[in-house]
Amino acid sequence: MKLLIRNLARTITEAELKALFETHGAVQSCDLVIDKDTGASKGFGFVEMPKQGEAKAAIISLNGKDMAGSKIRVKKSE
Repeated sequence: MKLLIRNLARTITEAELKALFETHGAVQSCDLVIDKDTGASKGFGFVEMPKQGEAKAAIISLNGKDMAGSKIRVKKSE
């Protein structure tokens, strides 16, 4: 299941984001969306988790969680 994570602090790294989601299960991929001109994070990204149950648990647990001063929003990517 591919998840969309919004409202990320611009300082969050892919490794930090992946580590957060790995507490809920296997992470297949983790990608921050990067601005091509500045090289900085745009404040959102995608995490892909192969097991649907683990992905749903991550959504429930992490949606609204404070991460580096920002309350992240987690939902299934459409």
